[in-house]
Amino acid sequence: MNDTTFHKLDFDAIREVIATYCATGLGKSLARSMTPSVKGHVVREWLAQVGELAAAAEEYNFPPMGGVHDVREHVRASSFPAPLEADVLAHIAETLTATASLCAWFKQTGPVVPSLKSLGERIHDLSPIAAAIHEAIDERGQVRDYATPRLGSIRSTIEEAKGRIRVVFDRILRHTGLTKMLQYSGATFHDDRFVLPLKAEHRGRIPGIVHRSSDSGATLFVEPSESVELNNTIVRLRDEENKEITQILRGLSQRVNVNAKAILGTLGAIAVLDLISAKCRYAKKRKCLCPRVDADGVLELHEARHPLLIELFDREAKEASASSSLSDGARKTLLTRKEVVPIDVRLGEDFDALVITGPNTGGKTVTIKTVGLLALMNQCGVPVPVGEGSRMPVYAEIFIDIGDEQSLQQSLSTFSSHLATLLDILQKSGPRSLVLIDELGAGTDPDEGAAIGRAVIAELLRLKAKAIVTTHLSVLKAVAFTTARVDNASVEFDPESLKPTYHLRLGEPGNSNALIIAKRLGMPARLVQLAKGFLDDSTRALNKAIAGILDSRREAEAARKTARAAALASQREREKYEQDRQELLRSQEAFARWTEWVNGLKPGDEVYLRTLNRSARVVRMQLHRQTALVTAGAMDIEVSLRDIDIPAEES
Repeated sequence: MNDTTFHKLDFDAIREVIATYCATGLGKSLARSMTPSVKGHVVREWLAQVGELAAAAEEYNFPPMGGVHDVREHVRASSFPAPLEADVLAHIAETLTATASLCAWFKQTGPVVPSLKSLGERIHDLSPIAAAIHEAIDERGQVRDYATPRLGSIRSTIEEAKGRIRVVFDRILRHTGLTKMLQYSGATFHDDRFVLPLKAEHRGRIPGIVHRSSDSGATLFVEPSESVELNNTIVRLRDEENKEITQILRGLSQRVNVNAKAILGTLGAIAVLDLISAKCRYAKKRKCLCPRVDADGVLELHEARHPLLIELFDREAKEASASSSLSDGARKTLLTRKEVVPIDVRLGEDFDALVITGPNTGGKTVTIKTVGLLALMNQCGVPVPVGEGSRMPVYAEIFIDIGDEQSLQQSLSTFSSHLATLLDILQKSGPRSLVLIDELGAGTDPDEGAAIGRAVIAELLRLKAKAIVTTHLSVLKAVAFTTARVDNASVEFDPESLKPTYHLRLGEPGNSNALIIAKRLGMPARLVQLAKGFLDDSTRALNKAIAGILDSRREAEAARKTARAAALASQREREKYEQDRQELLRSQEAFARWTEWVNGLKPGDEVYLRTLNRSARVVRMQLHRQTALVTAGAMDIEVSLRDIDIPAEES
């Protein structure tokens, strides 16, 4: 896959959409760098992980991500000579604490998510490291007084020294004559030293050291002689305190560094788990499915919708709903007007190249962009907005030529630029390539453009690539009638509204509808008839041939849809039968396990009481009466055997 394809299909926008469903910075970062895999087994594994996690979330909720932060850079910095700051360590500890909940989630859901087993094994319970950090550092990132006995002793001595200084200053401040010489009543600090704010005109009236003056020069900050020694003691103790804190932080940083590999590995696995959870949330929100990965290169999409159009219309609806400037009628119109029209498209089964023809009204381009973007998403393991029964292959390359890529440096025209892109695509395409070309043969003389278009389609077939091309050149419709493995399609057009309906019709070539549009816009019937006469014989013959087979093609497509619906219904029945059978087997196994457990109970054994939702201990088993006497708290009660169950720790 190349960046040009990503750019032209707006893949970065989808990355950003998935990132919004992530719960952590770790997951968001991974979502924004998602890259499609070209390996079928990898894509299958990714989609299986999404399916299993979605099923597990229904019963156990999503993996708990509360408290998880992206602290990878801090963990790497723990190897530096300087220790990590206390607030950074507190941040790391909060993240490591969360690993215990994630490990518990995997322990609980293990049998339900087998494809996530290896991922769960990479997440280690690092809460003991977090506990060691929390013992020394509180949630605010402050080193606790009792982090070490020495630190506690130093801080206690500092408080005692502060108390003695306060006594000295209280005595000084009680001197009424002295109070009048101060800029304001009360002591203040200068570099951890207690000082008095003396008015400048009273310089020398208080014996002591002048540490500094205010910016205006009106205030002198004086340390009284009586407190100098006590202040010196505090400064010395502060220095010892800082040294002790540095030692504590260094020890904790070293512990983080020693476990850096396990921590980083765990954070990497959490990022993947968060991304999978985000894919599940996105799929639920947008009603997406995981299509079957087809090993034979067949693409079959049912009710496919362009994912970014879904986001766009949803955003517009929310903005309309929130707008206070719109009338109720206008708001209702905006809320109900736009829906993404689903399309059915296939490729690689009965044909390898699909030629979509018709007027330049946007529908054709949306189709190829939908197919291309869904292919990228699928190969990233992201569920896509399609209907049941859809299947997608894993492409090695996806090429797209769309829009103007004019190169000013090479002074190429628009046509030359497109031709250069096409030649590059043909050189790189192969059996596992998906090629999407918008407006093939445009930008030059129609006859020559059509000739080039036919040559490109022929070459793509020779290379065994799968291709969807759009064109407004009527001549290219004929390719499907004269060339094997090529079929036509068109975007349905409403002649009344003069707008596309965006429904894709397979097997039906499109018309430019220029004459219909001209008539609707008021061109005299005489001129319309005259224009029809100017159509060349080959065009009229082609249109007649198309009209002749149109009904049969529509019947064939309708029969195909009916057969598909029947196959889906049959598949759903089989799946329901298998689901019910598995549920019955699980129930039988659980009952057999419960029966064996009940028969083995003896006085003193712990049981769980369903009706009371609490544990109890067996006093006496009364199997002949199908009851048991148990003690729960201070009560002895007789319960039915159906009310007792295996305690959670034993099950």
